[in-house]
Amino acid sequence: MRQTTTSRRRLAGALTTSAALALVAGVTVAAPASADKPSTPDKVGHCARQAKIAVPGAEKQVVSCLDDLTTAGTTKTGHTDTAHWSGLHVAGTTNPTGVPGIQVDGYFPDTSKFNTTHGWNHDSQFVMRFPDDWNGKVVISGAPGVRGQYANDYIFSDWVLGQGYAFASTDKGNMGPEFFKDGVEPGDAIAEWHTRVTQLAEATKAVAKRVYAKKPNRTYMMGISNGGYLTRWQLENRPDLYDGGVDWEGTLFRADGPNLFTYLPTSLKNYPPYKATGDQAAHDAMIAAGFEPGSEFLWDFHYNYYWDFTQRTYREELDPTWDGDLQAGVPFCTSGTPNCDADYDYSKRPQAQAAVKRVENTGAIGKPMITIHGTLDALLPIRTDSDVYDKVVDQAGSGALHRYYRIEGGTHTDGLMALAPTTIRPLLPCARSSFDLLTSWVEKGVAPPADATYPRPTSGDLVNGCQL
Repeated sequence: MRQTTTSRRRLAGALTTSAALALVAGVTVAAPASADKPSTPDKVGHCARQAKIAVPGAEKQVVSCLDDLTTAGTTKTGHTDTAHWSGLHVAGTTNPTGVPGIQVDGYFPDTSKFNTTHGWNHDSQFVMRFPDDWNGKVVISGAPGVRGQYANDYIFSDWVLGQGYAFASTDKGNMGPEFFKDGVEPGDAIAEWHTRVTQLAEATKAVAKRVYAKKPNRTYMMGISNGGYLTRWQLENRPDLYDGGVDWEGTLFRADGPNLFTYLPTSLKNYPPYKATGDQAAHDAMIAAGFEPGSEFLWDFHYNYYWDFTQRTYREELDPTWDGDLQAGVPFCTSGTPNCDADYDYSKRPQAQAAVKRVENTGAIGKPMITIHGTLDALLPIRTDSDVYDKVVDQAGSGALHRYYRIEGGTHTDGLMALAPTTIRPLLPCARSSFDLLTSWVEKGVAPPADATYPRPTSGDLVNGCQL
């Protein structure tokens, strides 16, 4: 873990984590969670061959036979954490239920201890799920933001399990509001994300072979936000592990910009005067920085919950010397305050540019990928993110492997639809539709539609439907 010489400041707006789940640590094979009958390893049937599971490289594993691997069941048995996935979907979302199979929880060797789930106080935690009725395929994912390994349970895991896919996700090797303390050099914590997803993908395939006595015939990756960034990075750097991926509003890291640090300081500096007086120059500066006209109704929420936290913590990870001995600067400071991130100038920080270079996206994807992004995203503005990434992919010569769909009315997290239900639309159904297009592309050779901007429908079930 990154060492410091002064005490670390407490961060405002820290994400809360739930109490430890009631999993039994130190047990290799757990009894079935919802029945007294013994499992039947090595036989065809419910949770067959669970005794053969040994996660390659894992320091701890807990194997559980469950009657339902979806959140409808795991929220009752303690095999998920609702705090990890809260706010990422809209009420009324329809998910499959009643998928029996094996769940494996555990962690890989690591020195950081931010993840307190299960009372393990150990990072690099993962979850793997293997349905009894397997379709021969695997889906890998990494947590968005600074969330834990269960963050994708409701939006991805339930849905793919219902179709017979095995599923696995990771906390990326560090999590929480002080993830930047992990590592020694700037960018180490983010670079670890790459290693942990690769490690998970390789291990999950190996476990699937043990569970089903045959190798997976397809492996896909899905991710939202930082998970989308990891989908991009994996298909750029480890395409050998995958057959394709869905990138839902991935975070864009480019050493020469744009990136978080080329627009977030502008928002921190200009939003307060815009809110206070309607300052037109401040508003124009926000739009020029990349924020979409029409997204103004989202700015107050993002100022209070996202922009300040994201700028300070990610800047601390990639440019820790900018604020001296402080840890992640001064929360919610106004421009002119010493060490205020509202005055951060990325263009004058070559050390930050070098750190971002370590983790940047190249666009050189080696397998098919579909990107979706909402036009009203006020955390990763579409003009400074996926619009740019689509061009980067083309410049890298990988355009034939990429499709890009701009979704009007979509914003960064679907839970914000409650702020403006007649303006915002959820992106989850579009991510799921994109996955269907991807698998048809990979497995049947059916090319997806060309890049397009999709208007917000004026009728129909927007919560569960998205026609691409």
